[in-house]
Amino acid sequence: MARSGPRRLLVVVLTALGLVCAGLGAGAGRATAASAFPDTVVPAPVSETADGTTFTLPSGATVTSDDADTGGYLAGILRASTGYALPLTVGAGTPGTIALSLSGAPASVGPEGYRLTVGGAGVLIQAQQAAGLFHGVQTLLQLLPGKVMSPTVQPGPWTLAGGTILDYPRFGYRGAMLDLARHFFTVAQVERYIDELALYKINYLHLHLSDDQGWRIAINSWPNLAAYGGSTEVGGGAGGYWTQADYSAVVAYAASRFMTVVPEIDMPGHTNAALASYAQLNCDGTAPGLYTGTNVGFSSLCVSLPLTYTFVDQVLGELAALTPGPYLHIGGDEAGSTSASDYTTFVGKVEQLVTAHGKSVMGWHDIANAGTPPAGALAQFWDTTTSAPNLAAAAANGTKVVMSPANHAYLDMKYNHRTKLGQTWAGLVDVNTAYAWDPGDYLTGVTGSEVAGVEGPLWTETIVTSADIDYMAFPRLPALAELGWSPWSTHDQTAFDARLGAQGPRWKAMGVNYYHSTQIAWPAGS
Repeated sequence: MARSGPRRLLVVVLTALGLVCAGLGAGAGRATAASAFPDTVVPAPVSETADGTTFTLPSGATVTSDDADTGGYLAGILRASTGYALPLTVGAGTPGTIALSLSGAPASVGPEGYRLTVGGAGVLIQAQQAAGLFHGVQTLLQLLPGKVMSPTVQPGPWTLAGGTILDYPRFGYRGAMLDLARHFFTVAQVERYIDELALYKINYLHLHLSDDQGWRIAINSWPNLAAYGGSTEVGGGAGGYWTQADYSAVVAYAASRFMTVVPEIDMPGHTNAALASYAQLNCDGTAPGLYTGTNVGFSSLCVSLPLTYTFVDQVLGELAALTPGPYLHIGGDEAGSTSASDYTTFVGKVEQLVTAHGKSVMGWHDIANAGTPPAGALAQFWDTTTSAPNLAAAAANGTKVVMSPANHAYLDMKYNHRTKLGQTWAGLVDVNTAYAWDPGDYLTGVTGSEVAGVEGPLWTETIVTSADIDYMAFPRLPALAELGWSPWSTHDQTAFDARLGAQGPRWKAMGVNYYHSTQIAWPAGS
């Protein structure tokens, strides 16, 4: 991780480090002379100081944690790959060899940051909240050899460079979206993706639950949405849907990885699955057939129909009751079959319904064409331009923006013309293109505090399996994660490429089917 620049100067902090780590559990390995931190951590930390020593995890190591779940998460990964017993004590008075502490962190780390110290006696991660401990654990795991992520026992030694890392996020919203509507994915498949996202400090999971091709969440008040509307997918496959218990299980699993779920019901367009499920939702009372193609912009809810708003209210109400997170995503994009006046009417009414259910509105940036969204709303920019005047006006009036420009952030774009999966409408997006932009200074009139963060959407017209998800998300998702987490002062393509290459052995150990981009020098063992 050592690089040039004011935030990357190596300083000798052995004395201070010894004080910080004093009292860590007995049985630790002896510190020996070594080089600085390796170039292995993505996203890049805010600051790091190395002291030229190393620490090797001994077979008798122990783990203590002020947060049981995070301690158990770390111990579970380490036990599988090292074969060590690594007993965990929660709330211990005496720190273990690896100690996770909710005291002593500087105020600057905030709710998601941490301080990680590696000394002669062991490892100490300090944070103000459990999320910070969890993010610190991800950095610790990246400092260890990549085979630490293996599900089977691997040979050591398990050696770390000594020093201190201080870290916290640039943006509060660092998201990934998965489209379940074009192709359906099971709870287990989504939980697997959650585990992969968590490695890179992603904290929002946006689930696209409805579209023309399928409806993927059971709604008790409108059961045919899932039973019939969820019965197919792109290409005519069997589709599928989640029960509300399934959805709640995913929400809980995401929360265990300090990730908030944002459910999306796209409307007024992208609604053929709903219109096919209930004839009475159509202006002419006639249900269209199920749709298994990939065109967009042809469907619309009936804006003038009172039943439409009863329908939307009940769907959003059930989702709100199942969703502890603050946002309900109402879509709003590509409503080509809805007139501009109808679109404005519809979005205004639906925004009020979201607010009435105690949630904040999130939508694609098109919703700004209907006027400034309510207080607390997020608008998600997805276009390939750098100008969106209506969105800029909304941002000036308080709407925060999540940046997902398709020509940089869409994970379903092909890497190159030879890529078998994906699309090309927004261009070709290899990993350096995914990294080469600044979310905080990209869109005219939307800068600084007006930017809530970054999200990498993965649309699934061509994505069918978990291996497909892996191939399109990795290695681009970590590039977006770094844009969301790391200070802009650390942004350096060459340094990032080196650190990204270091992820290859980790992904191989985990069985991640990633794309071996020719822009990256993948090391041996990748």
